Amino acid sequence: MLQEEIRRRNLGTLLRHVHLDGSVSRAALAERMGLNRSTIMALTLELTDAGLVREEAPTDTGRSGRPSLVVRPRTTGVYVLAFDVAVDWLTAARVGLGGVILDRRWAARAGADLDRVVEVLAGFGRQLHEAAPPEAVCVGVGASYCGMIRPGDGMVRFGPDLGWVDQAFGPELGRRLGLAQPVPVGNEAHLGAVAEQRRGAGLGFQNMVYLHGDVGVGGGIIVGGKLLDGDGGYACELGHMVVNPHQGRPCGCGSHGCLEAEVGERALLDAAGRPADLFGRDALRDVVSDAGRGDPAAREALRRIGDWLGVGVANLINLFNPGIVIFGGMLRDVYPGAADPVRARIAASVLPVARERVRLRTSALGDDATLVGAAELGFSQLLADPLRGVVPAL
Repeated sequence: MLQEEIRRRNLGTLLRHVHLDGSVSRAALAERMGLNRSTIMALTLELTDAGLVREEAPTDTGRSGRPSLVVRPRTTGVYVLAFDVAVDWLTAARVGLGGVILDRRWAARAGADLDRVVEVLAGFGRQLHEAAPPEAVCVGVGASYCGMIRPGDGMVRFGPDLGWVDQAFGPELGRRLGLAQPVPVGNEAHLGAVAEQRRGAGLGFQNMVYLHGDVGVGGGIIVGGKLLDGDGGYACELGHMVVNPHQGRPCGCGSHGCLEAEVGERALLDAAGRPADLFGRDALRDVVSDAGRGDPAAREALRRIGDWLGVGVANLINLFNPGIVIFGGMLRDVYPGAADPVRARIAASVLPVARERVRLRTSALGDDATLVGAAELGFSQLLADPLRGVVPAL
């Protein structure tokens, strides 16, 4: 029994390396896992027989002697369905093993009704599943949602932007999809942090902070390589850290001066003097573009937003000593024009030993960060037990 558990764990570890790296030589796998080459060969043969990986000769080794075979994921043959519910849009994708987005569907979100949102997403999911090659295997489903999610059952406890409270999003989406697959759901910023740490700007960092801007601001914190999720799974609501307690803007949570109230979409548009009925990513990008062309009001708006963003980031660096802070969502568009005041606040407020190594970067995955994170949720069961429920390749 112990030997079987060790074998199962080794299969999962090997597949995870291939899934995250895209291709790894047998020799590198043996070194990383501390196993001999014959054991690696046996494990890769099992995964090959299950249709999960394939082995190829390297194209150019640059070395003499017999080259080590390269193990690659069967990207088009093994996939998950990933879904993303953002404030303004709904996205679904078929994501192959290795994290490659193979196909996607997108729609502007019309209304916040659970039934309507699930109807659109389930329709996309069925289309993507039917469009997959006949021999391809769907091994999981995952979803990202812009709100607070109860771990384990896909229940949206609180989604302020859509007005959802205790909505059974995951179970209902699973029922409508009809694939007999559970639908784990994660907070969008948490999943964005995981995606950036595994595949994006945070690759190689064990301690990082991810700030995801939309209408508001969410956050994900990685500590020691693991997501900080808190006692109930609701940690890292960084947007509700109070940065301006005395004359702060009202926040949707009922408080005043929260980070998201001071740096979110509406704060930037108001600071730039844009009409109250103007909103959305395009309106925000227009302010950034105008600032780049020298418009005084737009430049001052970015300076003001950057100053409050810097207060929040400085607090987070002092608290968590991350190796990198990543700006995603709409903050990916805003940060380049607001970088100077952010850095000024860090220089003024962060302890020197904490700021000397920290890096500030924009998301490498862009708007796909949350979708890629949702896909990782879908792959989690396969990576934990690769041979369970996977049919052999034809």
